[in-house]
Amino acid sequence: MHGTTTATPRERRRVLWGCVLRSAASVVLITALYYLAPLDGEIVLRTLVSLVLGLGLFCWLVVRQVNAVARAPFPRLRAMEALATAVPLFLVIFSVTYFLLAKEVPGTFSESLNRTDALYFTVTVFATVGFGDIVPVSETGRVLTTLQMAADLLLVGVIAKVLFGAVEIGIRRRVEGAAARDDEA
Repeated sequence: MHGTTTATPRERRRVLWGCVLRSAASVVLITALYYLAPLDGEIVLRTLVSLVLGLGLFCWLVVRQVNAVARAPFPRLRAMEALATAVPLFLVIFSVTYFLLAKEVPGTFSESLNRTDALYFTVTVFATVGFGDIVPVSETGRVLTTLQMAADLLLVGVIAKVLFGAVEIGIRRRVEGAAARDDEA
């Protein structure tokens, strides 16, 4: 089945359900880790370090995911899995940053933020629905929010384009592999 275009409907359903379950598990795991991670302490630099390390982890994950999509027997499904991991991780990285910043520098936002508030604010920025109840008040908060807005554009534009390019490469490899096997037969 792997690498062929002749998968049976049953095999395709099994692969699809595996993809859906792994994607859901990724979202649940990333969200659970966000709520369970010990984010206590008084280190102000930790916010910046958390953001930089988180974005580094995110970039590493995206590179690995793009390579996996290009080699996958079902690249479209693999791209869906990649997005189901990358987008929640991206959102959680900024949520942690906002949560820590609000805790370490009170007055950064229009109200204090718990983890749910920080996640809500992050998704609000990501979805570009605008602000209302929670807004960045300090210069640092506005700079980080602006950074997230720019990163959101990169995520939606560049990373999606790269993933879809990897899907095309994977499909082309799969078709070429099937054609080569047909020529050998």
